[in-house]
Amino acid sequence: MITREEIANVLDQPVYDGDGNKIGDAKHVFFDDMTGRPEWVSVKTGMFGSTESFVPIRDAALVQDHLEVPYGKDQVKGAPSVDVDAGGHLSETEEHRLYDYYGINWDSVLSEAERTDDSPRAAGPGTAGAAGAAGAAGLAGTRGEAGGKDLRGTAGAGGTAGTAGGMTGRQDAMEREAMRGDQAMTRSEEQMHIGVERHESGRARLRKYVVTEEVQQTVPVTHEEVRVVREPITDANRDEALAGPEISEAEHEVTLHAERPVVETETVPVERVRMTTEELTENETVRGQVRKERIEAETESFTEDEMRQGDKRRGRE
Repeated sequence: MITREEIANVLDQPVYDGDGNKIGDAKHVFFDDMTGRPEWVSVKTGMFGSTESFVPIRDAALVQDHLEVPYGKDQVKGAPSVDVDAGGHLSETEEHRLYDYYGINWDSVLSEAERTDDSPRAAGPGTAGAAGAAGAAGLAGTRGEAGGKDLRGTAGAGGTAGTAGGMTGRQDAMEREAMRGDQAMTRSEEQMHIGVERHESGRARLRKYVVTEEVQQTVPVTHEEVRVVREPITDANRDEALAGPEISEAEHEVTLHAERPVVETETVPVERVRMTTEELTENETVRGQVRKERIEAETESFTEDEMRQGDKRRGRE
């Protein structure tokens, strides 16, 4: 169960269901008027937090930086829409509807409230204001009345529920300044800060493999052929011509030669290949949304009758 001391850690924090799904952000915490304990938390859901749903906080748990409730996201978003009066209270009827929706027994809540009703109040009107100044919670609901009747006698769910709004320390300080007569407001806005982060975008590698190519080259080759040369008998070769027998058979053999291509391969280094990286800078447009506060002056005009009535009231005072 969330205690009053933990309210500051609940407001404006994410709210998750039991399956880890984000439901929205906690905006207000409502206290039970009889027990003074946190009873409901309102959660901003929908697009841009346009819807506010009520969730029982009795079985919720504060886990690290978020609030975890034992109800599904769809169930919370489908909770009945309730109206909160100007004093920050839930009516008995509205609270009864919420208990029925979440399957919480109304009689058991009443019995629990009666058992703890005699215990000291965790916070009253004075201490709630101090908590708001510290930035923990706004208004803590005190023991209220509905239709002039004591809620202890009529409200089966422990009376109506007070509200602890998400009032920060700055807002509370502004209210105190307004009470002192300071009419100034502080305007704030969000600023977008953009940075860069380095991450892996891919991998590159060098891979060596073998391919076979056909190479064609023309080389000159020579060969020998036989050519018969006939010479007439002259005085210069007569002696060689008459050296042999007059009439005979003979053979003379000549060896012919020819060239042919011979192919050999050898491995030789031709180049070195390596990889390097270089950084290229390019501009990228980043878009986001920031919230800004605007302050406008509103003027209300009074009719003559209203001003005369105001003068009469001041004269009576």
